Amino acid sequence: MAVNTEKASPTASNRVPESKIEVVDLSQPFSMHTPGWVNYPSPKISYFQRHHTQGVVSQWIETSLHVSTHIDGEMHGVPGGRDIAAMPLDRLFHEGVIVDISEECEDFTWITPDMLTSKMEIKKGDIVIINTGWHKYYTHNSEENDVKYFCYHPGGTRELAQWIVDMELSWVGQDTGSLDHIMNTTIPHLHRKDVARAWKQRTGTDASEYADEENWYPMHRIPFPKGIVHAENLGGDIDQVSNTRCLIGAFPWKFIGGESSICRIVAFLGEE
Repeated sequence: MAVNTEKASPTASNRVPESKIEVVDLSQPFSMHTPGWVNYPSPKISYFQRHHTQGVVSQWIETSLHVSTHIDGEMHGVPGGRDIAAMPLDRLFHEGVIVDISEECEDFTWITPDMLTSKMEIKKGDIVIINTGWHKYYTHNSEENDVKYFCYHPGGTRELAQWIVDMELSWVGQDTGSLDHIMNTTIPHLHRKDVARAWKQRTGTDASEYADEENWYPMHRIPFPKGIVHAENLGGDIDQVSNTRCLIGAFPWKFIGGESSICRIVAFLGEE
């Protein structure tokens, strides 16, 4: 039997519809200038092959995983937690919202669920990206200030951490060095006593009220055991997609045994 190999002309029944998708980068850049978390080392980058010596360029990087835009794995916050390679793809890439609360954020602002739900409808299982406006203080950005970025940033309350669990979110991201409020980190208690003094001057309360280690890192300690992790140091063109529902993807390394991973985070916007 003869087979007709002539290419069929497109018809209404087999034509592939054109799709217009806008891709928006929500990631911070990475370089030798990229700062680590307070008390973490900065990246080390070097060449071990050059065009004039071996005919190709190859580089060597030594770095913490908690620099630039990255996603924390369960293993980072939970003894026996899953590594970053085990995070399901259908959680990394999922529908979600980008919520802009930057007008409500200043030094030491506590982030509550109401601040998010008053801006956007948030559904169970969503990815939620929080724009506090703090990305502009990160290295390479318009108002670069690493002290303000790492030591004065807004962060979530224990109420927010529990809400994340109750909403069964896929994961959460924020444009700060941690999703935890600065007073719920070790920074003002162990590393930067000047931040503790600034807190007392601003609020009239003593930082020692938050010095109990059981109160530290609730945004890690409450959601992570439930399999809900988060990404830190978001930025890029996040201001272009304020208060938007879209598809969101995080693309970490398939890192077996990795507690976290540097990654690219992208929003995909289309007509549907």
